[in-house]
Amino acid sequence: MTSLPWLDPDQLWFPPANEALDDPDGLLALGGDLSTERLILAYRNGIFPWYSDDQPILWWSPNPRCVLFPNEIHVSRSLRRTLNQQRFQVTADRHFGRIIRLCASTRAEGTWITEEMIASYSELHRMGVAHSIEIWNQRGELAGGMYGLAIGRCFFGESMFSLETNASKVLMVHLAHQLQLWGYRIMDCQVESRHLLTMGARTIPREEFLSILRMSIDQKPDQTDWTFRWRWPGPEE
Repeated sequence: MTSLPWLDPDQLWFPPANEALDDPDGLLALGGDLSTERLILAYRNGIFPWYSDDQPILWWSPNPRCVLFPNEIHVSRSLRRTLNQQRFQVTADRHFGRIIRLCASTRAEGTWITEEMIASYSELHRMGVAHSIEIWNQRGELAGGMYGLAIGRCFFGESMFSLETNASKVLMVHLAHQLQLWGYRIMDCQVESRHLLTMGARTIPREEFLSILRMSIDQKPDQTDWTFRWRWPGPEE
């Protein structure tokens, strides 16, 4: 069995992502810490943490990688009808703490979002690196949400939840169009799911994903103010 490197919390480094295991797919390293510096370094190199409370910190870079190119967002006929009804409003960075905790608590299969992770990503939010996206119903109640990291022209989606039918899909449409307007190149979805694939996400080889990161991670987006201004054009489109 291939041995994995244990990361020293006092040394800030990662092995190259292409050294990750094939089984389990993408497992790259163990240990280290969740300092903001280490997390930013990880995402810049196509690596993310994913582990449970009873495990050491596990670092991953799966192959292939599930991504969504903002201009490839797919809107089905039924979703178009929902968007035309204008039942939801999308905002950003209104309630990061509430969103990340709901992402943790609303998953029936359990969560990898530990208290340690919540603290670290909340600090990234205070630094302007991590962002929350909220979706509201017509009564002003939270209908769903998502959080992720924005570095350069890359957005790294971390987790999403939905409390009402189609809320997460409407959120994805707004997010993709807004990212496209701001000049973002890619949205990292990490691991594929049926929901993501129906929205236009697809898998690409890890090396292609890393190449996109290298070209985009140091490029400043056209807008750094995370105020959502894109609006669905309506049934006339």
